[in-house]
Amino acid sequence: MIIPVILSGGSGTRLWPLSRELYPKQLLPLVGEQTLLQESIERLDGVAGLSAPLVICNETHRFMVAEQLRALDTEASAIVLEPAGRNTAPAAAAAAMIAIDRFVPDGRRAEDPLLLVLPADHVIKDHKALHEAIRIAAAEATSGSLVTFGVVPTRAETGYGYIHRGEELDTGAFGVAEFVEKPNAARAEQFVKSKDYYWNSGMFLFGASTYLKELRKNNPEMVEACQAAVAGARDDLDFLRLDRDAFERCPADSIDYAVMEHTDSAVVVPLDAGWSDVGSFATLHETGAKDASSNVFKGDVLAEDTEGSYVHATHRMIATVGLRDHVVIETSDAVLVAPKNKTQDVKKIVERLKNEGREEAKLHRQVFRPWGSYDSVDAGQRFQVKRLIIKPGAVLSLQMHHHRAEHWVVVQGTAKVTRGDDVFLLGENESTYVPMGTKHRLENSGMVDVHIIEVQWGSYLGEDDIIRFEDTYGRSSDD
Repeated sequence: MIIPVILSGGSGTRLWPLSRELYPKQLLPLVGEQTLLQESIERLDGVAGLSAPLVICNETHRFMVAEQLRALDTEASAIVLEPAGRNTAPAAAAAAMIAIDRFVPDGRRAEDPLLLVLPADHVIKDHKALHEAIRIAAAEATSGSLVTFGVVPTRAETGYGYIHRGEELDTGAFGVAEFVEKPNAARAEQFVKSKDYYWNSGMFLFGASTYLKELRKNNPEMVEACQAAVAGARDDLDFLRLDRDAFERCPADSIDYAVMEHTDSAVVVPLDAGWSDVGSFATLHETGAKDASSNVFKGDVLAEDTEGSYVHATHRMIATVGLRDHVVIETSDAVLVAPKNKTQDVKKIVERLKNEGREEAKLHRQVFRPWGSYDSVDAGQRFQVKRLIIKPGAVLSLQMHHHRAEHWVVVQGTAKVTRGDDVFLLGENESTYVPMGTKHRLENSGMVDVHIIEVQWGSYLGEDDIIRFEDTYGRSSDD
């Protein structure tokens, strides 16, 4: 049995303003119609012996992850919530323990489930080549090897670590001679010319107990912390919450540093499948479908005398004239313009936004919730206007605000309204008023989305002015 372990953490700061802390790149459709997370799962279709995926994500992303799996009609074996980021080694350790404890039948405990560890934010174009690499890796992992996938390099890249291959094995895999840190340009050129080096993809396949055994040799405190986090885990709706205190005590480290660079059982399988880690807008340009002038356009773009550029419009038309090798990104609340060779530095903008406490680092103007979404249309002194979209069957929490009143106008569908002791239906072009301090709730019992214009008025309009009394999704007042 092979269990895909999809690592869906991280924030993708180099893809701001598309990627935000609470809506990161793996949850965005950056390349095709599906999100990177969805593509990571879909491309495995047809791999022999594959079980349902085990997804590990930040707890703040849990409802978006669950919704994207639902859209694929995919039921995860588990959606595991990390209470804090601790890099890939603890995530894989927790996945290994959960796989052994929960998904191996009691009568077959001698079997070691194989974990196919995949970041959720990669692009892989050639699925057949990936499947063949997984087949080779599974044969090696079944024999006790810890397998990493080495991407056949297409250029001298200084932004990736490299794997120096050793002796070729009968399966077509290779032993690992050494792992090499990110090289300078001259060394990278030598690596590519030698054909003995691969890019380190951060993808792995190994037996669950094999990985834990190797991890314990070098980092027993990590194993003990993960054991405590899994032992104290609790089910919460469709999610499995790791114990917060135990997991936060866990040391942070990557699979490479914690295990692969120390083990004698490391094996590398070459992967030549159109791989990209989508680490910057420059790589998005590289992987995208280009026009005759080597441009990649998404959305409503009008270009004149423009070459080698990546232009992404989400809410309005972008027009360019005389642009060369640039990136232009437009969202509802921010615009980024940068030379293509400077896009790695976008993270510096994100750092400044965080230091200044600006919401643009964390959220888009449209914010997704388990019941749907809201879009902040306008705001001024003591007022704010939002557009709420409530999904069929969804219900907001029963809540109250200390500092604001709300006026709702239904513009599509029919909403069920709870306002104090009154419960009533509100149809299109009908409205109601919720006074400050009144318990209230919205619900969509119909078959189509309900759209509501909400006008808030009061002395404080922050999202933390919510007192929840009941919530279908198990959220607290600060979630």
